[in-house]
Amino acid sequence: MCTEQTEQHDLQTFDAWEDDATQGCERYLRHLSEYVDGALSEELCHEIETHMAECDNCRVVVNTLNKTVALYRRLPAPELPSTVREQLYRVLRLEDFYTPPDAEQS
Repeated sequence: MCTEQTEQHDLQTFDAWEDDATQGCERYLRHLSEYVDGALSEELCHEIETHMAECDNCRVVVNTLNKTVALYRRLPAPELPSTVREQLYRVLRLEDFYTPPDAEQS
């Protein structure tokens, strides 16, 4: 999970953490998504892993999230109905980039 990546935000967050044990799990859970994506600094990543070595609850949460993400990534991307796709492009003001399904096959 850890990467060599170090970001200023991670270090600021890490420095701001309190040592209050009652808030320990909550502190780590805030960074779970970045941890699973491998987007945390090495220092913060190791802090979370050290915590998980001693905390069964957090370890279960991380393992469950890892499995959920892995299952999601195995699924094929859903195909949007053309009317929904066209409306989405319009709402995002990307009409110039919308290609109707019939034109894609040509």
